[in-house]
Amino acid sequence: MAAKKDSKLAKIGASSYNKPVKTPGHKTKSHAVVARKATGETKLVRFGQQGVKGAGSNPKTEKEKARRKSYYARHNAQSPSKPDKFSAKYWSHRTKW
Repeated sequence: MAAKKDSKLAKIGASSYNKPVKTPGHKTKSHAVVARKATGETKLVRFGQQGVKGAGSNPKTEKEKARRKSYYARHNAQSPSKPDKFSAKYWSHRTKW
């Protein structure tokens, strides 16, 4: 028996769950992902400002390091609570910053 493909995956053109894809055609958001928890629950999460590049996971220049530091300060990255997999903050930190 073949598993039915989730319509959320088809909507953004993703091949599987928890794999962020770029959305250049979206008006405001640069990426989207169909997040799936271990319970099987899924949610479409859009994140990132269109046209803005993050500093990446390994910023090299002082300017990139400063942008990353500023971003994390604005978004309360040092909060003791871990962001939920269904939040844009979680995916933004993993993908763009």
